[in-house]
Amino acid sequence: MKPVIKEVIVVEGTHDSTRLKQFFDCETIVTGGMARKDGVLEQIKAAKERCGVIVFTDPDGPGAKIRRWIDEAVPGCAHAFVMKEDARTTRKVGIEHAPYEVLKEALDHLVTWIEREPDERITAADFYELGLLGSADSEANRKKAARAFHIGMGSAKTMRQRFNKMGITKEMIRKQLKDE
Repeated sequence: MKPVIKEVIVVEGTHDSTRLKQFFDCETIVTGGMARKDGVLEQIKAAKERCGVIVFTDPDGPGAKIRRWIDEAVPGCAHAFVMKEDARTTRKVGIEHAPYEVLKEALDHLVTWIEREPDERITAADFYELGLLGSADSEANRKKAARAFHIGMGSAKTMRQRFNKMGITKEMIRKQLKDE
């Protein structure tokens, strides 16, 4: 029996939808990628009111843009992330290429955004101090933190924004980077 997902999952394309439905009993909304199908935002808003929404876009540039577009238009959605190396073939990257275990892990660790006071936010200086920016190991450290907090990989700026939106503190990051 397939695990049931009560929220509606927003994906980029029909192949992503088909892949998720192969493993989960779920309803999806297909955005149509960067083309943004007509009426899709209204569908997402209605689904959020009805049962909640999970934004689950591809771990690439267009996926990040679509995620931001949805987040700005329909705040309060949950987010699921996969790492690029976990959702790829030799030539393509996307949710449709991820194995069941990776998809399940992402859906088991949903992320929601919160507002934080400016003095509580992680700064670029904190990123330097934590080794997430400006060192030879910065990318590897960001990848370790991305996996630990289930937020997907990104640039230092993107990662800092995600940590701040999640309420992740400098000490929480420090602990994850020390734990092996």
